[in-house]
Amino acid sequence: MKLNARSLRSLFSVCLLGTVLVDAPLRAAEDTMAEPTQPVSTDQLHYLPAQQPDVVALLPPPPLPDSPEQAADLDEVRAVYHAAPSNDVVIAFSEKKFSVFNFTPAVGAFFQSNSLPKTAAFFERVQKDAAAVTDSAKDYYRRPRPYVIDHTLANGKLEKSFSYPSGHATESMVLALVLAELFPDKENAIIAEARDIGWHRVEIARHYPTDIYAGRVFARAIVRQMKASADFQKDFAAAQAEVALARHIPK
Repeated sequence: MKLNARSLRSLFSVCLLGTVLVDAPLRAAEDTMAEPTQPVSTDQLHYLPAQQPDVVALLPPPPLPDSPEQAADLDEVRAVYHAAPSNDVVIAFSEKKFSVFNFTPAVGAFFQSNSLPKTAAFFERVQKDAAAVTDSAKDYYRRPRPYVIDHTLANGKLEKSFSYPSGHATESMVLALVLAELFPDKENAIIAEARDIGWHRVEIARHYPTDIYAGRVFARAIVRQMKASADFQKDFAAAQAEVALARHIPK
């Protein structure tokens, strides 16, 4: 029987399960394989239509198991992981959960959730949409995380999802791209912060570099799709007015 590339990836994931089951430190990763992400339903989404953006049309599949490309990707994870500054590692773990207010240093001290309730609610919806479609993409590609392949990379509480594309890279860049529309004068600092959030995930071996790059590409498609939504435009305008008032800038 001849197997296509996707079948081979699925077979490889199944084989990995046997390895994970016998390795106690990786039991959190085992949970992921046993409980794949459910498809995104339309009632979970605020600004995106069902099945859009189409991740399969946008992103190439990740490197094939046992390919030279996969080996090079894993080697880079090892190199980055072992060279990561201790401060970056602390920051990376602190970013396990993050929001648009992680960007406050790039935007300004006035940018606080307690003084910007409409803005906070808007960006929470944006992030939830981005997370939902990224989880669906992860479940389609089903790429095991680096520490499932190389157990020496396992550290801390392990993730309960697949690896490609990176959720942190996608969500942070979605937030950054929308936030930069609110603060065009801060765009460079905002985008740099999103890139750091994504790359920190390689430094703690949660993702491959290719996961991060794919997430950044996917983020741009997500934002383009969101901007076509009338609800997005309405909520963006409300956030824009609230931010202008907070900055004491006449609208």
